[in-house]
Amino acid sequence: MHWIALSPSHEPEMDAWGWRALQFTPRVARVEEALLLEVSGSERLWGGRGRLLRLLFKDSEPLEAAHWAEEKTSLTALGLLRLKLAGQAAVQELPGGLPLAVLSAASEHVQTLARTGCRTWGQLRCLPRGGVARRFGAALLDALDAAYGQRPESYPWLTLPEVFDQKLELPALATSTPQLMWSAQRLLSLLQVWLQARHRGVLALELEWTLDLKRLNGKLLPPRERLEIRTARPAQDTAHLRRLVGEHLARATLAAPASHLRLRSLDTAPWAGASQSLLPEDRVKGERLHELVERLSARLGPHSVVVPRAQADHRPERMQQWSSAKDAAPTTGAAPQWPADDLYPTWLLPCPILLEVRQDRPHYHGPLRLLTRVQRIEAAWWENQGLALRDYFIARSDEAGLLWIYCERPAALSDAQAAAPARWFLQGLYA
Repeated sequence: MHWIALSPSHEPEMDAWGWRALQFTPRVARVEEALLLEVSGSERLWGGRGRLLRLLFKDSEPLEAAHWAEEKTSLTALGLLRLKLAGQAAVQELPGGLPLAVLSAASEHVQTLARTGCRTWGQLRCLPRGGVARRFGAALLDALDAAYGQRPESYPWLTLPEVFDQKLELPALATSTPQLMWSAQRLLSLLQVWLQARHRGVLALELEWTLDLKRLNGKLLPPRERLEIRTARPAQDTAHLRRLVGEHLARATLAAPASHLRLRSLDTAPWAGASQSLLPEDRVKGERLHELVERLSARLGPHSVVVPRAQADHRPERMQQWSSAKDAAPTTGAAPQWPADDLYPTWLLPCPILLEVRQDRPHYHGPLRLLTRVQRIEAAWWENQGLALRDYFIARSDEAGLLWIYCERPAALSDAQAAAPARWFLQGLYA
């Protein structure tokens, strides 16, 4: 058996350090002010005890450093940790040389035992067991036996919560939402540790702050206010989440000063990992496109940033629709591949322009000369407006260059319709 006792620098990071430790061993327990890890069964999987310790403590970002100690039993490791936190020198003989003050079961009896000349674990162990049990209780002897490895050590092991939900008390009352950002960054760091431990990425989270006033200017206030933040793709690195939360907080307002801040995960997805390319030109630094779109949507408003969405329609003006980038559904797999035509123009007009026809020939800044064979489209039979029957051509104009035009065909070729002149429209331009 080999135990590690660790104590974070800040109490709010206790849960996060426990989640991080669960990545290296399933036997993690919270005992009083410290975390206890039993690593003998998993240290071989990490390349030995030394490498496990390096991975656990040296690469602990975004968490702050933690104090730790290791020994064969959990109580001995916990005692060494308490000595280190108190700034006392390490003892030579273990565990007999440890002072009684670092043994929790003996904390109530330290003064009484000191008056009898008993100040260390070894001296207490030399006393008659029957007298110690009658005077101080059997629990003290049980703890001493566990510290010497003569009694099994059993703790309620930690498990990862299904939902991330953490709350912090603000260092001072926040009167504006940007003042919440410092505490929000700490919560996002804890969220990253939880996501890494569960191998998931966050899609939606909720930021909630508690108002310090119940009534303002005679108006009843809600006890809490909330802000929901969503991402297009699962995110695990909190760098983008910090920028996104900052943009949302900059546009939000507080109804009253806030005293507490809470962060909760609403939706997560399995984390597939970040794909890396071996080609230097593919490893571009900076923000990804969807991250930029999300930040701009938060800053400018959801309807100020739009994205195209492909539609299953043969009419060129209906092949795509523009929708809000915030409301667009995230792509979870490969994008659908619609059949592309190399003859489609570079620029599509918002509305087709009716062309002048002279002697059965369309004109646009002069007569047009057809360059390609007909491309026939028949669509929209399911709509009440009727069929879209069009014959498309690429035409050349001496002044405008290459144009994309079509001739509108009638739905039924009756004698009256056949006698009517054909209508030509300009719909696209080639660069």
